[in-house]
Amino acid sequence: MEHYKLLTPGPLTTTSTVKEEMLFDRCTWDNDYKAITQKIRARLLDFAGASKEDYTVVLMQGSGSFAVESVMTSAISNHDKVLIVTNGAYGERIVKTAKYIGLKYSEYSVAYNEYPNEDEIRNILIEDLDITHIIMVHCETTTGILNPIDMISKISKEFGKTLIIDAMSSFGGMEINVPDLGIDYLISSANKCIQGVPGFAFVIARLEKLLACEGNARSLSLDLFDQWKEMDKDGKWRFTSPTHVVAAFSKAIDELEEEGGISARFARYQKNNRILRERLEKLGFHAYISEEKQSPIITAFLFPNKSFNFDEFYTFVKEKGYVLYPGKLTDEDTFRIGNIGEIYQEDIEELCTITEEYMGVMTK
Repeated sequence: MEHYKLLTPGPLTTTSTVKEEMLFDRCTWDNDYKAITQKIRARLLDFAGASKEDYTVVLMQGSGSFAVESVMTSAISNHDKVLIVTNGAYGERIVKTAKYIGLKYSEYSVAYNEYPNEDEIRNILIEDLDITHIIMVHCETTTGILNPIDMISKISKEFGKTLIIDAMSSFGGMEINVPDLGIDYLISSANKCIQGVPGFAFVIARLEKLLACEGNARSLSLDLFDQWKEMDKDGKWRFTSPTHVVAAFSKAIDELEEEGGISARFARYQKNNRILRERLEKLGFHAYISEEKQSPIITAFLFPNKSFNFDEFYTFVKEKGYVLYPGKLTDEDTFRIGNIGEIYQEDIEELCTITEEYMGVMTK
C-alpha cells in the first residue's frame, strides 16, 4: 500500500504511536479499559475548562454526525423548538437531521462565505418566542469559515436559550472555554484536532441540562442520557465500544499534552495555514473565505482558471504523497486543503512546491 499524508479535515494523518495503540485487543468489561474511558472523559473536561461539578462528558459510538443526532434527539423535546444557524453543508445536515427526528425548528441561513448576522438572529428570537434552543457549527469545514462563537454565546445568554455548538473541527485545535461561553452541549469527534482515528465522538454537556433529558430520546442507541448514566458509573459503555479507537484516542490526548497543549497545537495549525494561503495566493489560488473569517483548520481555494482540472491536480499531488479534499460548494468551483493532523511546516512547504510544479506543467 502506498503511504501518503492526508491534507483533510479528518480523518487525518496520525502518528505511528497512535496507530500502534490499536495493535492490542482490549475487553470492554476490563477495569483497565474502563479506566481509559474515564481518563478520556476527565481530560476532555480539562480541555474545555469545565469542572466535573457543572459539566460531564459522554462518549458516543459512531462519527460526529452520530453525536450531533444524539444531542438533538435527546436534548430537544417535542415541546421545544430549535433555531439552526447555517452557512455550510454541515449546518444543513443538522437541518436534515431535525427533519428526520421530527423536531420543531427554524433555519436561519446566510451565504457560505458570510457570518450570521447578530441583529437578524436577535430579531428572530424576539419574534418567535417558541424557540428554546440554538445550534450552530463553529468551524464549517465546507469552506473553512470560523463562525463567531462569542456572538452566538452572548445572544444565547441574553435570551436564555440552550446553546448547542458543533465544534467538530475546532475543539482541541483552539481554545474553547465552554463554561465561560455558556455552551450547554459541545460536540466533537475523535478524528479531528485531538488527532485520533475515526470511531466515536463526544459530547461535553452541562450536567443540569443533561439530567433534564431523561426520557426525551427517540432512539435507543443514541440516547445521550442513558449513555451517560451507564458510562458515569465506572466507564462502561452501554453497547460494544470501539476499543481500539478509544485506546488510540487516549494516546492522542497524551501527545496533545506533550506538544504543549491546545495553544501549541493552535500555533502549529495557524502557521501551516498562513504559509499555505500565502504561497498558493502567488500561484493564483485565491481563498474563498476572507482572512479575518478563516479558520486555521481547512481552507477552500477557488480554481485558478477555467482550464484547471481538479481530478488531474488531485492525482498529481497524490502521486507525490499528499491527499487533498474536494469542494462541497454548490455555486463555486473550489477544493479544500486541511492542515490539521500530523502535518508540519515542511509538509506544507513541500505541498506548495508540488503545486508550483503542477502549475508549471499545466501551462506548458
